[in-house]
Amino acid sequence: MPTYISLINWTDQGIKNVKDSPPRLDAAKKMMMDMGGQLKGFYLTMGSYDLVTIIEAPNDETVAKFALKLGSLGNVRTTTLKAFTEDEYRKIVGALP
Repeated sequence: MPTYISLINWTDQGIKNVKDSPPRLDAAKKMMMDMGGQLKGFYLTMGSYDLVTIIEAPNDETVAKFALKLGSLGNVRTTTLKAFTEDEYRKIVGALP
C-alpha cells in the first residue's frame, strides 16, 4: 500500500482541548482502519508542526477523504505528502533517460 506522511498543526479549538487529543487519535486510527488503511506511526513534534503521522492507505482518494473528514472536525489542519520507499525511489530514478 502507498505511504503518506501528514504534517499536522492543532487549530485553536484543538489546542484548547488538547487533553482530549488521545481519544481523538484513537478515533482517527479507527477511521483510517475503516477506510482500509492504517495509521502506522504517530509523533508529537517540536518546531513548525505539532504532530506527524505515517499512514498506509489503498490510494490517494482514501487519504484525501481521511484528511477532509479529520479537518472537518475542527481540531487539526493537515499537510499530506505521498512518500516513496527506497525501492520505489531507485526504480523511479533508474527509469530516467
